[in-house]
Amino acid sequence: MTRRSAWLLLCAALAALSLLAWPFPPEMLDWQPSRLASQPWRAMTAAFVHWTPLHLGANLAGCSVIALLGQRGALGLREAVAALIALPLTQLGLLFQPELQRYAGLSGELHALVAIAALTLLARRSRDRLVGAALLLGLIAKLALEQPLGPALRDTPGFDFAVAPFAHLSGAVAGLVAWALTMRARPKSPRTPHGT
Repeated sequence: MTRRSAWLLLCAALAALSLLAWPFPPEMLDWQPSRLASQPWRAMTAAFVHWTPLHLGANLAGCSVIALLGQRGALGLREAVAALIALPLTQLGLLFQPELQRYAGLSGELHALVAIAALTLLARRSRDRLVGAALLLGLIAKLALEQPLGPALRDTPGFDFAVAPFAHLSGAVAGLVAWALTMRARPKSPRTPHGT
């Protein structure tokens, strides 16, 4: 595995785990905060559970788009590590929305990946910085329009499952935190003693 393939491998793993979880009854793996102390795996497995085929298909499509974004943006190992850190943080962030007693799906983690990609590109020079700024502004606008601090679940036209906007906010915040933790230690380029 090369550093540049790490992001693609991560997106493929998220999609594959979602497909592997599909045959299992959702109540075995979904987010249920009342069971978190006795069944801590739910902080990870809930991301891979989906309520309906449309729910699964939408999140698999999201994985594909974000994989392409990572390929085009040359996202690598550090970003993939940030995404792995963001996964449990996204789920644990759901504790701040006590009305959300059941949750499943990859959308929170996908919002974390978008935040990580946007921040990485924003930290670069040239056109990448503009792309990162556009992604970040788009993510902020989407979150604001969803009103994640409102009702825990929302019916959305075109979807046959209820959307949990707070999970999207939790994912974006988890992505920001995970990015800060992994990118802070980025090595600086060495200076030559002669200024050449």
